[in-house]
Amino acid sequence: MNSLWRNACLKVLSRPSREWRTWNCRNFSSSSRLDAPKSLRMEDFPPDVIRNFSIIAHIDHGKSTLADRLLELTGTIKKKEMGRNEQVLDKLKVERERGITVKAQTASMIHEHADKKFLLNLIDTPGHVDFSWEVSRSLAACQGALLLVDASQGVQAQSISVFHIARERGLKIIPVLNKIDLPAAQPELIASQIQSTFGIDPAEILSISAKTGKGVDAVLKAVIERIPPPSKSSPQAPVKAFLFDSLYDRYRGVISLINIQDGILRKGDKIASCHTRKKYEITEIGIMHPEEVPTTSLHPGQVGYIACNMKVSSEAHIGDTLHRVGEPVEPMPGFKPSKAMVFAGVFPIDSSDFPKLEESIKRLTLTDRSVTVQRESSTALGQGCRLGFLGTLHMDVFRQRLEDEYDANIIITAPTVPYKIVYRDGKEVFISNPTEFPDVLGLASKVKEIQEPVVKASIIVPEEYFGDMMDLCFSHRAEDLDHRYLDTGSESSSSRIMLTCTVPLSEVVTDFFDQLKRRSSGFASFDYEDAGYKKSDLAKMVFLLNGKPVDALAIIVHTSAQDKIGRAWVKKLHKVIPRQLFEVPIQAAIGKKVIARETLSAMRADVTAGLYGGHYERKMKHLENQKEGKKRMKRIGTVDLPQEAFFDILKK
Repeated sequence: MNSLWRNACLKVLSRPSREWRTWNCRNFSSSSRLDAPKSLRMEDFPPDVIRNFSIIAHIDHGKSTLADRLLELTGTIKKKEMGRNEQVLDKLKVERERGITVKAQTASMIHEHADKKFLLNLIDTPGHVDFSWEVSRSLAACQGALLLVDASQGVQAQSISVFHIARERGLKIIPVLNKIDLPAAQPELIASQIQSTFGIDPAEILSISAKTGKGVDAVLKAVIERIPPPSKSSPQAPVKAFLFDSLYDRYRGVISLINIQDGILRKGDKIASCHTRKKYEITEIGIMHPEEVPTTSLHPGQVGYIACNMKVSSEAHIGDTLHRVGEPVEPMPGFKPSKAMVFAGVFPIDSSDFPKLEESIKRLTLTDRSVTVQRESSTALGQGCRLGFLGTLHMDVFRQRLEDEYDANIIITAPTVPYKIVYRDGKEVFISNPTEFPDVLGLASKVKEIQEPVVKASIIVPEEYFGDMMDLCFSHRAEDLDHRYLDTGSESSSSRIMLTCTVPLSEVVTDFFDQLKRRSSGFASFDYEDAGYKKSDLAKMVFLLNGKPVDALAIIVHTSAQDKIGRAWVKKLHKVIPRQLFEVPIQAAIGKKVIARETLSAMRADVTAGLYGGHYERKMKHLENQKEGKKRMKRIGTVDLPQEAFFDILKK
């Protein structure tokens, strides 16, 4: 028996390190990492053979698919024998299920062109407006960008937005027309759209099919020939590295993605942050190929990662400049910090699960730095957290990741936006929780005015849906409406119109996007950007059950829509609240004024069921006693709103 056990142990210990690395819990699909070159000499890639570029486009235009083909063509990943690789850089479960990119991913590729080896650093970026912060960060490490446009859908709102971000940063734009193999593709028409919208010569446009691989080799050639290399710098100069992204590993701490501007960074170097002044020692350095491949150094113009025992994610300040200890450098201009636009309370369905939920949120925010977290408590829902997101899709993706990755059962309150309260003494306060909203009615109010955030919205839609879009905008309090034709043949039946307006953010985070898609049969695209704050007539609406307010259901409404919203919510509450032994009034109120009311009738026991015969006064006596009992119950009784009812009310 002992010899059998010894042989089994020796067999396990003699397994190659490949199996150990596969077992290692770093959540990497290690096949690419293991097939990477064993000794990668980064000094073989001076700045003139480096190309740093990104793929930018509207959502669902094929960015991740094009990234797969580029990785295959350069031999970075192996082609599958049956079928093709699908969204290799979309590593999250939510990305694969929804078919969208949520987190920007970096991949370094080595490609031989004209008897010369080039190092191509690709950053695949998200395409939805909620993740535009990821896009702006990624573009800061690039000198060029592939502007991808769907040949069947044409130029859409987010395409225009990211184009201007790239243009402002001085990036070389390579226009690429994707999905030309589709039956609905109209390459000539979409090429004219690109020309009229962006002022790009149609001769520069590359036509490809990322799905089949047709024309993708021309994209690689254009990246090398058209995109300029990083600016030349001396390897002897002091180290200057730009930190543009970070991720978290439970074993090694924070992994920072950096772009080397000057000098050579090596494993074992001691570095310091210009922002926090903290010092670290580099324990691992390398490139993403597309998984982590350790190297001995990184040189000017190269993009890679470093691990330096950084324990807290907030220490990796996005936009920070890193330098060698004792050799200070001038910090590079960073980014504007991300600003939460949508807030919601997150509570566990079982209140005893709060410690587990809080720990799950803490871990998840290590990989999503744009989420803000603050503890809050509710008399109805118990302890929870108030989270700030970049948009409603961002909120929904975060919720799904909590459920998928941490098995959380949660209730999310109705999304709200941050309001600015201006008091008569000049003090300004930002409030995102409706329960903290002050009373603005009456002469005793200290509030001078309330301002709500507004956004500049862009809607691109076919001409036949223009009237529906105008109606949608007006019904959501839009102002400053303007429009222009995008296509050169402005009076043709296939014309598309770009509608711009200023609309309150609170209207956008409700059902605006759903109605936009429904009214346009899915053809409209939507994008928005922050436009500051504007004075508005707002008030807090509370809901009363048997005369007692339910704090978790408080919402902020515009006075023009208070009656409609109040009636809708009261009817919804009437459907989900279980009947009591006494009559329950359900009211929506603003201040002391009741806007809407529904009455939940009482459950009535048949107290006369056991009586037979006799005078009717005998029955009336029992009924009167029941009536008095219900009055007492209503006076002192409380209505317990169960968690399931909250879940039914707050879910879409």
